[in-house]
Amino acid sequence: MSLFKLNTRFQPAGDQPKAIKELTNGLKKGYKHQTLFGATGTGKTYTAASVIADFDKPALVIAHNKTLAAQLAQEYREFFPENAVHYFVSYYDYYQPEAYMPVTDTYIEKEAMINEEIERLRHASTQALLTRKDVIIVASVSCIYGLGSPAEYEKENLKISKGMDFSRADLIRRFVDIHFNRTNADLESGMFRAVGNTVEIMPVNDKTIFRIEYEGSTISGIIELDPVTRSIRANHDVIFIFPAKHFISNDEQSKRAFTTIKKELEERLDCLKKSGKNLEAERLKRRVTYDLALIKEIGYCNGIENYSRHFSGKTQGEPPDSLLSYFPHKKDGSPDFLTVIDESHVTVPQLNGMYAGDASRKETLVEFGFRLPSAKDNRPLKFHEFEERVGQTIYTSATPGPYENKVSEQTVEQVIRPTGLVDPVVDVRPVAESGKYAGQIFDFISEAEKVIKKGDRAIATTLTKKMAEDLSEFLKEKGIKAEYLHSDIKTIDRITILTEFRKGKFDCLVGVNLLREGLDLPEVSMIGILDADKEGFLRSETSLIQIIGRAARNVNGRVILYADTVTGSMDRAMKETERRRNIQIAHNKKNGITPTTIIKKIHDITDQLRSEHDKAVHELVKIDEELARTNPKKLMKMKECAMEEAVKVLDFETAAIIRDEIIELKKIML
Repeated sequence: MSLFKLNTRFQPAGDQPKAIKELTNGLKKGYKHQTLFGATGTGKTYTAASVIADFDKPALVIAHNKTLAAQLAQEYREFFPENAVHYFVSYYDYYQPEAYMPVTDTYIEKEAMINEEIERLRHASTQALLTRKDVIIVASVSCIYGLGSPAEYEKENLKISKGMDFSRADLIRRFVDIHFNRTNADLESGMFRAVGNTVEIMPVNDKTIFRIEYEGSTISGIIELDPVTRSIRANHDVIFIFPAKHFISNDEQSKRAFTTIKKELEERLDCLKKSGKNLEAERLKRRVTYDLALIKEIGYCNGIENYSRHFSGKTQGEPPDSLLSYFPHKKDGSPDFLTVIDESHVTVPQLNGMYAGDASRKETLVEFGFRLPSAKDNRPLKFHEFEERVGQTIYTSATPGPYENKVSEQTVEQVIRPTGLVDPVVDVRPVAESGKYAGQIFDFISEAEKVIKKGDRAIATTLTKKMAEDLSEFLKEKGIKAEYLHSDIKTIDRITILTEFRKGKFDCLVGVNLLREGLDLPEVSMIGILDADKEGFLRSETSLIQIIGRAARNVNGRVILYADTVTGSMDRAMKETERRRNIQIAHNKKNGITPTTIIKKIHDITDQLRSEHDKAVHELVKIDEELARTNPKKLMKMKECAMEEAVKVLDFETAAIIRDEIIELKKIML
């Protein structure tokens, strides 16, 4: 019987059946690398979900940021309502890594805000992988960062059975051993409390309470309670409680770690002194001695992860355990799961660059005596280590990058859209005034007025923020309702601008980089790409194809490239767009399909990035100057609560804004 049950409400259409079959056959043939080369709007996520269902093994889906990962997790949950679909991203709401800048002699202490809700989701992910086989984990690139050993994590999980002879005192000690905190107040994730002949605990992977009842030293009952109403959810004969932290070490490992840390310290101090770095040696000695004293006393110190290699017993330079270590492996140690890398043209370079950035920062800390050399082993995986640990992989993108094109043993094309929509017509017109053309600005105005008259919208993309702002003002002077959008616009304001654009409160949007995921605007029937012949990131083949794809949601979609010369990137982008047009037109003709513009509810954008509660949150998080002056601590607490609420519904855009406000408040308080 198949592990994965795909929601039958969805049926493959267009190019999807062919793509699903070819990718599944490729997996059966043992292909390690395949690419799903899918045009915008062809349903690549559903195709990937169908392949996972056919392959019938656990899957890891990697996205390049938290917001996209959250959207994908919601989609996969809809595709697989009966299976375990989990979300794994960095648990920091705010993270400032430890760093040292020698030029200004500035040391920056590590500062982080850990979000308990995301930490719960991370534990739910790892526990699902260790207890089930029908698991899909949607993760950001944080999946390649160090995580505790799965063997130790699984070994330390606690089985509690009804009728078990396990005294209340022993149970309490065992909970402390696996890093649960005792409390007399309300239970929170990772806490327990003992009252009379009962012990109550809230595990880290779920918002629920288990009440363990005693008769003497025997467990007489295990009752699951709702944490708010205290109503009984279920009675259990057996439950498993996993450790409250991923990094687990036993007494033997801890003793060994203290010995090896002290030895490394002696060797490093000797090396620094021989190099005449007495200041650095003294600094390092104080830091490590203080950290060891804290760890021995309370089992923790700020930056304890920098000693992780000593606690795990790994050798120098050996890759750390990561989320990938929790996935199933065959008897020979090779990976036994499927990896899907979404938007691979962006995600693969991110995965490739993580190690170098981390290593550069750590090297400086070690050189100037802030950390032991072993701190460099607390790191993300190198790219070749990642490759070794993921096994069979499918890359999905409308514009696959050089890496995917090089390594893929099969590239499967998915061009035909189930909706019948055709890629837009692409035209090239001169930047400067020439013949019948009035130059890019006035020609764009003329074309924009035509589509606006029909009730559609227009977009212009510029190369700089200044030009976007100036063009927006110029369009207003010419009687066109326009607004600009670029990275300096706050997230909430971005959402508002896009929503008002779709509603028709203004008719023309001017932007710099409008390739952001979630920018789905079916009302747009014309896009003008200004200065299209200026080769660079914003006018590369990949960028041009992605921008052109934004007009593929409207049956009247067309794009004008303003250029005095046709660059290689332009030529390749136009040829690829024309090729896709011809394929879709032929399919429509053969099957009698009449393409129609996608109809999407106007609130879709805000559904993706802002839920109803955010209206209240947005009001709450506005900086109240009076409160900041009279009671900044209270305001800080309010904002931290608002940030946590935003993260609970996976709205990391709002959380990021509140995080920035908290940082500003701290500056004011200082």
